[in-house]
Parts: sequence; C-alpha cells; structure tokens
Amino acid sequence: MAGSDVTGPVSPALAAVPSFDVYSVEHDTRYSYRVPVSQSWQLAHLTPCRLPWQRVVWHELAIEPAPDERHETRDSFDNSVTHFGVHGPHSELRVRMLCEVEISDRPDASARQALAWEAVRESLLDEPAQDGLRAVRMAEPSALVPWSDAALAYASPSFAPGRDWLDTVTDLMHRIHREFEFDADATTVTTTVDEVLEQRRGVCQDFAHVMIACLRSQGLPARYVSGYLLTQPPPGRPRLLGADVSHAWAAAYSPHHGWVELDPTNDTLADRRYITLATGADFADVAPLRGVILGGRGQTMKVAVSVVPK
Repeated sequence: MAGSDVTGPVSPALAAVPSFDVYSVEHDTRYSYRVPVSQSWQLAHLTPCRLPWQRVVWHELAIEPAPDERHETRDSFDNSVTHFGVHGPHSELRVRMLCEVEISDRPDASARQALAWEAVRESLLDEPAQDGLRAVRMAEPSALVPWSDAALAYASPSFAPGRDWLDTVTDLMHRIHREFEFDADATTVTTTVDEVLEQRRGVCQDFAHVMIACLRSQGLPARYVSGYLLTQPPPGRPRLLGADVSHAWAAAYSPHHGWVELDPTNDTLADRRYITLATGADFADVAPLRGVILGGRGQTMKVAVSVVPK
C-alpha cells in the first residue's frame, strides 16, 4: 500500500542467522620418483571438517594415476580420511584437493564465565565425552609432543595461581609469538619440541607443538589443528594462485569455553580467515598425505595451495 511502513522490526529468528565468508581452496601435491614406483598405499587428511561455523559446500579429491582401490573412513578424532592404493607402475603421483567452504564466526570465548586454570584442570575428570573423545585424553603426551621439562619451565610464567584460564592461554600464545622467530629453514618434520624451545625459531607446526606441550605440562587439554589461512599479498601486488601454504595452530579446551583455537604464529585467536582441515593430538595424526611405496629410489615433492575469497 502506498505510504505504508514496510521496514518494521527484524525478526529475532532472522537476526540470528549467521553470515558466511566463502572461500575456494586448492591443495595440489605432486610426487616425482627417480624410478617408477610399483605400488603405493596412501592415507589423506584432505577433507575439511564440518563444524558449526564451517560448511563444506562441495569437495573433490582428484588422484592421478587413478587409484585401483579407494575408500573413505573417519578416524578417532572424527576427521574424514581417504585411503587409496595405486597398484601399477607410476613415475608421478598427483593428489589435488578442491573445495568451497563457508566460514562464520566462532563462539566468542571472551563472553564466557571466567574460570581459574586450575579449576579447569580439576573439572576434567567429570567432563562428559566431547566430540566423541574425552577431552582429558588431549592432556596426555603424544608421539610428537612427549612430556617436556623444558616446556613446563617455559609455560610457568603464564600460569600464575588463580589466573583466569582464557587470560592464561592467550598470554602463552602472546609469549610464543613474541619470543620465537619464524624461520622456514630452522627445522624439519623431525625437529623435537625441546629443540625448538632451545633455538626459539621454527614454523607454524613447531609453534603449535610448543604451545600444546606447554598446556599439557600443566595438565590442560590441547590439540593440533591443521588447515588454511587466508593471507593478504603485499600492497600493490596481486594474489597469486598456488602461493599460499598449509597452516597449523593449537586449540585449548575448557568445559565453559569448549575448544578455543589459538595461533601463536600470528598471535591471534582463529577467526573467519581460518579453514579447519583436521584435528589431532599432533601433526602425525593429521598429515595431509602419508603412506608407503615400493620402489622410487628417492622422490621430490611439490605442494601448491591457494585460498581465494569469493
């Protein structure tokens, strides 16, 4: 009707619908072998998680040469896992993941009730199963994050008696970011937590492991998160396809907050720029690709990652 007011108040139900940022992701891995491989068995963590704040619109995993066997399972952390085997001679293996995901805001950890970190630790034995896995299990040492006296000593300044849990874990994140230097040449996948603590340099995988070791040294659950981070090119430079990399960060658990994701490499809590691929006790649980080959006599690997906002 002419002249009528058609704006009106917004329905609470409509107002509560989250908005999403949309990303296209490509993760391209190529292995080249010195001599042909006769057989290959691989396990891939290359399917993004479905989470309250993360929707997988579509996903594709293309494998060349075409595998002779392939099946999908879920691991003990509820990650999607692809098992495949190539049983004929091949000189190259290409695994290309493409997907589109939608990311909304994670829960606001700062809006939750304050709770001393000691109280979080004491409450764990009474906490019911979380994500199909008791959170207390993530307070135990793991293959790549064993017990570390050095981690206990490093963590101690952040863990003042009675300090709020969220303030404590974010302070630890700030310190790792401030006191460790990013150096892609300083470590390898076999570098230990104690070695990283001694040299104070490494990459995102190392910093995530250090943070997890520090949290577990205080009896607090922590887990490893693999995924992707939208990065911005330098001013005046175009975004280049294939120029991004996989990323890793840590998540700490409190019964009142759930899992809170912290990125010591970039000194921030995970937000809409972070795309979760898989979670585990450490990197060994979530490696994008790992497997066994017969033959090859050496290999080279090239990885290209693109994260493009839509």
